[in-house]
Amino acid sequence: MRLSDQLRVAGIGIRSRRLRAALSALGIAIGTAAIVAVLGLSASSQAGLLAQIDRLGTNLLTANTGESLTGGAAQLPTAAPQRISHLPDVEQVAHVAAIDDANVYRSPLIPAVNTNALKVRAASLDLPGVLGTGVAQGRWLNAATERQPVTVLGALAARRLGIDRVHPGERIWLKNQWFYVAGILKPATLSTDIDTSVLIGYPAAEHYLGYAAIERGEAVAGPPTTVYVRARTDKVDSVRDVLARTANPESPGDVDVSRPSDALTARAAAKGAFNSLFLGLGVVALVVGAVGVANIMIISVLERRSEIGLRRALGATRGHIRTQFLSEAVMLALLGGVTGVAAGALTTAVYAGGKGWAVVVPAEAWAGGIGAAIAIGAIAGLLPALRAARLSPTEALRTL
Repeated sequence: MRLSDQLRVAGIGIRSRRLRAALSALGIAIGTAAIVAVLGLSASSQAGLLAQIDRLGTNLLTANTGESLTGGAAQLPTAAPQRISHLPDVEQVAHVAAIDDANVYRSPLIPAVNTNALKVRAASLDLPGVLGTGVAQGRWLNAATERQPVTVLGALAARRLGIDRVHPGERIWLKNQWFYVAGILKPATLSTDIDTSVLIGYPAAEHYLGYAAIERGEAVAGPPTTVYVRARTDKVDSVRDVLARTANPESPGDVDVSRPSDALTARAAAKGAFNSLFLGLGVVALVVGAVGVANIMIISVLERRSEIGLRRALGATRGHIRTQFLSEAVMLALLGGVTGVAAGALTTAVYAGGKGWAVVVPAEAWAGGIGAAIAIGAIAGLLPALRAARLSPTEALRTL
């Protein structure tokens, strides 16, 4: 028989039992849809994150206070940002200082234990530009407000304090005194610590919170605890190699140097590790679908003994019968696979579009899904096809 004839005969067998065929293909469709959706959403999520990293730039480095040789907390010199800014391949420098003994509350009536895990940080004026973020509400600090009891809230800090917009006279209770809220920052993707921070100027931190260092017998604002460095994109590695020695020449081992974009890329890869669980569930659904296909094909052989006997009596060989039932099983699985791929792709498009990600359905997802469906259909239909081919015409015709 020609291939077109074989497919036509197989299609007749499926169309004559539409409800049973649809239910059997449903397991294949669910498994395939799960596999395509998981791989598609993972690829779309990673593409969205990597695109965001590209927009923010991969040339940001951070120098943080590490641990000293004695195991205690180390300190960056107050001159560290200035030293780093003199490196020839450094374009921008900003810095913050975490103030450990200052808590923030919505009002003085809030219990002292309800700190909302917020951190007070002194910040340099060029911080938003270096981090690639901006002001969502109000204004950032300037040369005047950095000296006053004025603060700008990180995105998450504002939410935890119940402040969604900046009203005239808006203020918070910071270390037993009122600080006015000048603005709220947008989320800082490259430095999530800023999102939970209450940011004030270095002069205000020195004057109102007593955060200062003694240099040459005089109190100066600082020291910083984190320095953010924008380097030339093609010189990031060379700047990274000398950043610790430049920040703290006397003890470079006390400085931790990192690249935030590397951490975000690693996080994108880590998300893919959880896909194995969902892929496993998809494989289980495919196996269940294969059992369903095998079951319907075995029942089909039993119900169609007379058809098999009649075809054999009219000259059909065992190979023809075997090919017919195997083709039905493969076609049934293929229908489920195509439906599952379409459902998985649609799910990916809807969810990724809602998140603002690029819609990515990897070729290995849909091709692998259809390929797996065909393979499962062939395996599930092999035994029933062999069983149908072994029936003798006389035995099969007894059921007429």
